[in-house]
Amino acid sequence: MPGAGKSLASSVMKSRGIPVFVSGDIIRAEALKRKLDFTRKNLGELMLKIRKEEGMGAIAKRVVPLVEKEDAEFVVYEGARSVEEVDELRRKYRVILIAINASPQARFKRLQRRGRSDKPRGWADFEERDSRELGVGIAKLIALADRTVENEDSKDDLKRRTRRVLQVVQKRKKFW
Repeated sequence: MPGAGKSLASSVMKSRGIPVFVSGDIIRAEALKRKLDFTRKNLGELMLKIRKEEGMGAIAKRVVPLVEKEDAEFVVYEGARSVEEVDELRRKYRVILIAINASPQARFKRLQRRGRSDKPRGWADFEERDSRELGVGIAKLIALADRTVENEDSKDDLKRRTRRVLQVVQKRKKFW
């Protein structure tokens, strides 16, 4: 969910030399092409429009050519929103799904502090965004995760937990 700590967890992977691809970057790149301002409303509506026009796996489809350019054993796709996105990736790759969980209160505070143009103006905006994300199927994706990392504590705690999950994934890669 937005504000759960996906970017911080991904930064741990990136610091280990693992390429990271972010679903939100795909949306922002499309917004740039369409000359849309990076507002909460525009980005949210564009995310829904792309999925409506091209299918629920559309964002993952756009990531595949980027992944194919990498010469890496592992890559991270940050911000999958639906089972269809993961299924799209599974057509070509072995996927290990990691969910980062945090309470709504913690996520709201983080989104406020982040200072991006799409931050919620208040609790109602936050709930609207959560509703939009849930509407594309993120709850099912979280429920199906191979691993879950809790993020209610400090940034250092999330980094430590992420490193631990990464070690497990890298050691057990032959068994998944």
